[in-house]
Amino acid sequence: MAAEIAAGAGLRVALFDHTPTPARKLLLAGRGGLNLTHSEPLDRFLPRYGAAEPLFLRLLAEFPPDALRAWAAGLGIETFIGSSGRVFPVQMKASTLVRAWLRRLDGLGVTLHSRHRWTGWSGDGALTFHHGGETVTAAPRATLLALGGASWPRTGSDGGWLPLLEAQGVEIAPLVPSNMGFEVPWSDHLRSRFAGQPVKSVGLSAVDRSGTVRRLKGEFVITETGIEGGAVYALSAPLRDAVAADGWATLTLDLLPDMDGAELVRRLRRRGAESLSTFLKKSLSLTGPRAALLREFAPAADLSDPVALARQIKGLAVVLTGIRPIDRAISSAGGVRLSELDDRLMLARRPGLFLAGEMLDWEAPTGGYLLQGCFAMGVAAGKGMAEWLGRLVPSPAPGEGRDPSEAWEG
Repeated sequence: MAAEIAAGAGLRVALFDHTPTPARKLLLAGRGGLNLTHSEPLDRFLPRYGAAEPLFLRLLAEFPPDALRAWAAGLGIETFIGSSGRVFPVQMKASTLVRAWLRRLDGLGVTLHSRHRWTGWSGDGALTFHHGGETVTAAPRATLLALGGASWPRTGSDGGWLPLLEAQGVEIAPLVPSNMGFEVPWSDHLRSRFAGQPVKSVGLSAVDRSGTVRRLKGEFVITETGIEGGAVYALSAPLRDAVAADGWATLTLDLLPDMDGAELVRRLRRRGAESLSTFLKKSLSLTGPRAALLREFAPAADLSDPVALARQIKGLAVVLTGIRPIDRAISSAGGVRLSELDDRLMLARRPGLFLAGEMLDWEAPTGGYLLQGCFAMGVAAGKGMAEWLGRLVPSPAPGEGRDPSEAWEG
C-alpha cells in the first residue's frame, strides 16, 4: 500500500521481499475468506486497538474502513458485510485481490525484487541484501521497513530484523503472541471425547490488568492442548498478560448467555429424579462440549444445588495455564515502540527510514481490525515518504490517482 501511494506521487519505487513470491501472509489470512475490515462505527472500532488507539485515531481518519472498501472496488474486488459486521470480498479469496494489486503496482512502475533478504546497512549507509548467495546493495533516498512480527514465520515474518534495529539503539518491546490459543490441563476424558469440537453461543469474559472486565459472546474450539478460536482471540491480550504475570489466567464462561440467572434457578429447581445430564439436555439444551465443560470445572457439590449450579453455568471459571507459541499465533504484539516514530511513521533517530505494520508495538483482535490497521499504516507511510522527499501526494484515494505515464519524474 505504501508503494502504491509513493508511486502515485511520482516516485520510483522498488519492493524487496525475501520470499519467492509476495503477499504470503495476506494470502494466508485469506484462507478463511479474507476479512478485510469491519463495518462497525469508528467509536467502537478504534478502542479495539487498545493503548495504540491515539495512533489509529489519526490513521483511520485518513483511511477509514469505507476507503478500504472503495480501494478494493477499484481493483475490481466487490465486498460485502457479513452477519457479524465483518467485511469480505464477494469471491472470498485473497489471491484474486493480490493478482489485481500486483498488476496495478506494475502499471505504476513499481519493481519487485524477490528472494532479497535485508541484512542491514553497508558502511556508506546503503541497504544490504542477501540474494542468491551474494550481497547486493541499494541506496534509496527513503526506505520503508514492513517486515512483520514473528507470527507464522513461514510466510516471511520471522523477527530477523530485531538485532539490526536494536544495534541502532531503537527501543523495542519484546515480541509476544497475540490472537493465539491457550493451554488448559484437560482431563483425559474431556480431551479424548471433545478435542476438535466447537463450543458455540457462549459468553466469555476476562479481567484486564486495570481491573476492567471485558465481555463478549461468541465461540471457540477445544483443542488437544487447550482452547483457541475467534472469541478467545478477542480476549487474548488480557489473558496473555495475566499468564505472563501470574503463571495462569481465568477465562469465565457463561454457558447460557441468553438466559438470566433468576430464570435459570427457577428451571433448575424443577429437577426431579432425572439424572443431571438428562435434565440439562431436556430443560436447558445444555449438551455436548458445554455440558462437558460444566462437569470439568464445576465443583461436584455445586451440581446438586440449584443456586450454586446456576452460578456455575453463568460464570464457569476455566483456568488457563499457558500460552500457545508465537509461531502459531495469528499475529504478534510488541515491536518497535511507537514513541520512536514521528507522525509520518518515520524513525526519529534515523531520518528517511519509515516503519509500518506488525513490526510496530500494537495489536488488535481478529475481525478485520488487523488488516485495516496495516492498510492504513501503508497509506500513512507512503504519504510520509512522499512528503519527506518533497513530493505532493495526489488527493484521490489509492487506486484513483493519476495515470502512471503522467507521474512526475522519480
